[in-house]
Amino acid sequence: MIKLKILFLILVIISLSASCATTASINKSDAHYKLGIAYLNSDRVQQAFVEFHKAYDLNPHNKEILNAIGIVYLLHLDETKKAIEWFEKAVKEDPSFSEAYNNLGYSYEKLGDFEKALSFYRKALSNPLYLTAEKAYINMGNAYYRLGKNDAALQSYKEAIKRAPGLSLGYWRLALCLNAMGRYGEASTAITEAVKLDPLYHGDREKAVEDLRVKKLAAKGYEEKDIADYLEILKY
Repeated sequence: MIKLKILFLILVIISLSASCATTASINKSDAHYKLGIAYLNSDRVQQAFVEFHKAYDLNPHNKEILNAIGIVYLLHLDETKKAIEWFEKAVKEDPSFSEAYNNLGYSYEKLGDFEKALSFYRKALSNPLYLTAEKAYINMGNAYYRLGKNDAALQSYKEAIKRAPGLSLGYWRLALCLNAMGRYGEASTAITEAVKLDPLYHGDREKAVEDLRVKKLAAKGYEEKDIADYLEILKY
């Protein structure tokens, strides 16, 4: 009986030790993740990348860490296929993780697969608890716009604006879509609102024109065409 009690105590101690070790690892992982976010916010990409990987090594099932590593690959290292791998890991950990679904959609949009992108934006928006649904609606609108489905794009942009009326990007994209539909007066109204809300311009139309002309010099593909259209709309 005494031996059994001793064995029980040993097992309890081992269990508690394992639990403490796990908690310590998670706490260390969280610290590395938060440091990574701070680095990323100050444009210290490589340092952020290192910290995210340290966090991952300590807690490989944390969806936020997986998503963060994917974001670095997608937005900073221009390795879209690598980014997809990490976003897929994130949604595997949490099948309702809208942020990662939105990022998957954007990844496929960058690869030119707009239909697949739309499927992920829909998954992101299927979660009623998604706090920043306006991002997925704008991205969805962009995918529809690239496919020439302007009515669907218009509706998506309007849904984004409903949810975040102070976000300038929704109005910028709405202006493009209305312009493509030949609704030039409405496009002009939308871009005026975009310039007003944009923190870079604060309603200064001349500053917006000057800035867009500079950006157009380095832009390529769809981005160059979008900027050219913005400049045209700003003439109305």
